Amino acid sequence: MGYESQETLIKDVLVFLFAAGIVVPLFRLLRLPTVVGFVVAGVALGPNGLGFLAQSWPALEFFTISDPDAAALFAELGILFLLFMLGLEFSFEKLWGLRRVVFGAGGFQAGMSAAVIGIAAYLLGLSAPAAAIVGLALALSSTAIVMQLLIEKRRVATPVGRSALGVLLFQDLLVAPILIFVGFASHDAQSSLVSIITEALIEGLLAILIIFLIGRFLLRRVFRLAAHAGGRDFLMALTLLTVVGAAAITASAGLSLALGAFLAGLLLGETEFKHQTEVDLEPFKGLLLGLFFMTVGMSLDIESIGRLLPWVASGLVVLLVTKLLIAAIACRLFSGAATHSLETAFLLAPAGEFAFIILSTAVAGGVLGGEAATLVAAIAGLSMLLIPLLGYLGRITAARFAEASREAPQVGDFIGLKGHVIIAGFGRVGHAIARILEAEEAELVALDLNPICVARAHEQGWKVYLGDAARPEILNRAGAQGAAMFIVTVDDADSAEAMVRAVHTLRRDAPILVRARDADHARRLSEAGADFVIPDAIEAGLQLAARALQEFGYEGEMVRDRIAAERAAEYQRTSEE
Repeated sequence: MGYESQETLIKDVLVFLFAAGIVVPLFRLLRLPTVVGFVVAGVALGPNGLGFLAQSWPALEFFTISDPDAAALFAELGILFLLFMLGLEFSFEKLWGLRRVVFGAGGFQAGMSAAVIGIAAYLLGLSAPAAAIVGLALALSSTAIVMQLLIEKRRVATPVGRSALGVLLFQDLLVAPILIFVGFASHDAQSSLVSIITEALIEGLLAILIIFLIGRFLLRRVFRLAAHAGGRDFLMALTLLTVVGAAAITASAGLSLALGAFLAGLLLGETEFKHQTEVDLEPFKGLLLGLFFMTVGMSLDIESIGRLLPWVASGLVVLLVTKLLIAAIACRLFSGAATHSLETAFLLAPAGEFAFIILSTAVAGGVLGGEAATLVAAIAGLSMLLIPLLGYLGRITAARFAEASREAPQVGDFIGLKGHVIIAGFGRVGHAIARILEAEEAELVALDLNPICVARAHEQGWKVYLGDAARPEILNRAGAQGAAMFIVTVDDADSAEAMVRAVHTLRRDAPILVRARDADHARRLSEAGADFVIPDAIEAGLQLAARALQEFGYEGEMVRDRIAAERAAEYQRTSEE
């Protein structure tokens, strides 16, 4: 490597570290996602940002990344580490449980998206092979950005995270057949398309089998040997070998690098080295993924986007709407609830990183023209930049859709019910009380004013109904005349007091147990008719004091006696105030 090449490399590394250590944290202070920070930094510091202006102001060259191609290799490692660590979090049982999502939702989403987009491209004047390639390229979504966002929001294990991962895994499996199709369309192949795909399928299955056998019968033993011989440095080297080696095996079979890394993580996750590996690789994954997101930003040609802005804007809208609708239908059919499907669809609507690889291969093979490829790449890149915003909109839309579509059941006619317990307020406290009483086979009827909370609890099998326990007619319909006990758990002071007064007016003989905020609130509730009041502030203080005594070494019996005496004194003071 020549001196000038070394100088360029060092300068590019400094620019990247400047972006990762200073620019992106500034975006975080503005409450923007890390992904957006790196992509915007890539746009600004790349050849199409300050690099373009450096032609007129050479001094700006020191603040730009001069060789984006050199960064692409390291950026690819970021994707590998991301998929590897996702594999660590899963197991073969969990993966098998996703088969309906992977092949059902994934197949429907990819197939329908590619068909609709491809037909639209053909109607706009592209040849049939070129239109098919554009449809296949834009049908894929961004594994790197979507999964990184889900990890940051701690939503990988949620239904939305599982659905997104299932669809993205199927899309990763499609990369090899798509590239084979692009190669077949680029030149007159000696073999038929069927034979090429059959050969690729056999090689792919063989590669997956090799990774599985190595992981099952060799991986644990080799890691134990490395741990016994030398500790963390050898384990780190072995981990890197596992990730890159598995990726190389799948790549040699025509599959994606990311799939091999995911399988390696899946196998290592079955061993006792899972947690140590997660801790060791986390910093590397974050930096390398940041480099990948910067390369996405650097690939956006600002000049071309400005020149083709009407086409780019309209194409972007059509792409997002089309893929959003198809993904929502696919996830709803094969994945689960409508709200989860809707949120997942927002994440899957933009294009993905593999679109650039497919487009560049098609251009190199002469199937797709440079102007069309530039337009499609601009649409794909801008859509990826919108993923964090779409993810946020997806969460809001899903929540509002759930609220609008969920009808809370109204309180039924329990006038003749006897010996049951009426709980006013079914939040966390009310739910906890209900679980304990249900275990003792007590019959419960709960009232709450939150329609979403009521509907969710009702779906879980609880007798929870929409109604205000401060209204006598609601209490009567809940069976107040035959109730054995009333428990008020709402945290709003005025509402709790109104409920106690209403219950006390209807049933002066029934015990009323109430949750209070503090001693003053407890006194007001007692005056309203409550028989037993639990002030949150007092109980929290007693629990903390009990823990403090245990830390000082006091025995359990002594702690319980001391806290019981203090509780009695506190409640006595409350009643006297």
